[in-house]
Amino acid sequence: MSATLLLLVLSASCSSAPSSAPPTPSPALLAPAAPSPQPCPSTADLPADAEMQGVGDGVTLWALFFGGRIVAGQEIKVAWRMTGGGDLTMTATAPDGSLLKPSWGPEPHGGSTYQRPGEEWGTGWIFPVAGCWTINATRNPGEAHLTLRVA
Repeated sequence: MSATLLLLVLSASCSSAPSSAPPTPSPALLAPAAPSPQPCPSTADLPADAEMQGVGDGVTLWALFFGGRIVAGQEIKVAWRMTGGGDLTMTATAPDGSLLKPSWGPEPHGGSTYQRPGEEWGTGWIFPVAGCWTINATRNPGEAHLTLRVA
């Protein structure tokens, strides 16, 4: 009987009791942020037609900038065309990895002469510091990115 009692005590002490240690994060939470899918442009000057194409996963993204150069501290208006469905959400990843929301928008546009695939939206951006920024755009079923140089 004492051997049976000893086995019960030993098996009970080996059972998993709640741990006071914090849970180990999953590997996905430990992985560094994915690098930008586009190289950073060498200049903050926009192309002559002020249009740039993003890199999409499941969607396409086009941007038409209202200005010739992207300058820190100055608002720039952008018309976006993005495929997919539902609302458009946008953030910009700063050179230090922090996130920035648009100064306004995204606002859906009802009509326009800007002809690219998808629906049209407008945003305003004020990038607080110079450097390489990546605009992140999401609509169902995917996301797209556009990398910019801010002077």
